Amino acid sequence: MTESTPLRQRDIALFFFPLLLNVQLMSLSHTIINGALARYADYVTALAGMSVAMVVHLFIASPSYQNHTVTIAMVRGRRSLRGVLIFVGLIACYVSLVLGLIAFTSLGDLLLIDLLGAPPKIASAAREALQLLVLLPFFTGIRGFFQGLVIQSRRTSLISIATALRVAALLGFLAVGTGWFYGARLGAFALVSCVITETLLMAYFAWRVHLPLTEQPDEKTAGQIFRYALPLAYSSCLQQTIPLLINSILGRLPDAPLALAAFGVIRGFLFLLAGPMRNLQQVYLTLVNTASDYQVLRRFAIVVALGLGLLVLLVAGPAAQPILGQLLGLEAGLLNYLRFPLAACALFPLLYAVSNLLRGWFAGEHKTALLGYSTLFKCGFLLLVWWPIVALKPAVSGAALGIALLLAAEAIEAVYLRIQRNRLLAQQTPTAAKFIAPTGAS
Repeated sequence: MTESTPLRQRDIALFFFPLLLNVQLMSLSHTIINGALARYADYVTALAGMSVAMVVHLFIASPSYQNHTVTIAMVRGRRSLRGVLIFVGLIACYVSLVLGLIAFTSLGDLLLIDLLGAPPKIASAAREALQLLVLLPFFTGIRGFFQGLVIQSRRTSLISIATALRVAALLGFLAVGTGWFYGARLGAFALVSCVITETLLMAYFAWRVHLPLTEQPDEKTAGQIFRYALPLAYSSCLQQTIPLLINSILGRLPDAPLALAAFGVIRGFLFLLAGPMRNLQQVYLTLVNTASDYQVLRRFAIVVALGLGLLVLLVAGPAAQPILGQLLGLEAGLLNYLRFPLAACALFPLLYAVSNLLRGWFAGEHKTALLGYSTLFKCGFLLLVWWPIVALKPAVSGAALGIALLLAAEAIEAVYLRIQRNRLLAQQTPTAAKFIAPTGAS
């Protein structure tokens, strides 16, 4: 993108919507695994064991979730490619080591039973799944690297193709795995196998479309790459503590079982409908070069976020019975209990879009430390209100309270990042910044 070819809404749509589809397909693969496990006689143990294993895995593996962002921002040639690969490999080793300690040592019982409160039978199933998931960090880590290379080349449709083939392969792995594995272990085997398939496809696509092999003058050293990437890694980790902290509050309220169940269902919809907005970071890093480009992306993000918000209202309103009642099979009591909190989540896609657009700006300006601070502010807010809420046990809907905390935390991050961005813009000169966007931009 250059000054002579200004960014258009069509350019953003062609780049962004394949990434949106990728999120939907990833969500579908987890739903397929749950559907397979739900067919066991002891489906509660199988589903709960896989769920607990995935919660633990997602939290511990979260430092690697920014690998594609790091690749987009850092890889310019052979030296920076090696530096990013070193970062990806070290993070994968760390994650695998921690998962191994939980899966194969007594640390697993301490975490799963004593801290998370899982019944021993479910904790045992979760540990069996984690014994296979130990392999996953190496493939998800390098997959993110290859995805970053493909995104740099603006061939995002290839990412959706790889994920679609992963879903197709998943069905085969579930069928084959039934002869070797049972319960949560089957889910873990199928997940690891289909992710390996997706990673191999991404490696092929990255090799075909983009593989920088020459030295470039503007490349970063390994040390510079680590200083850039580590704040992104721990910020991603802290993001995963937000639902854990909210769950720890809801679990101590009078309507704890209903609140936790409703919050889980709502978060599933938010992942499906609002999760794609996190890809605005990659859109910014790849497509935005001027203040005009930024404004075009900003308008695109607002329109898409409002559209997703309307979908949330539709699911909470007229489509609640066919989608929540008939398709998901929610009982009438739970369905009515969560409709108002779900409707309030219509605001979430817009807040999430603003936050991720700002996070893209900070990543592009190499101010990633401030992204870590913004997540600390969110966690600090929840820790601040944790004790008063638990002590007072307010007579309100736990699910509504959980969603209010989720929206407030996201708003706090957006406000903090905007204040810091305006402060940095005031300090920059036109030659020092990538561009000076209008201070009214969010």
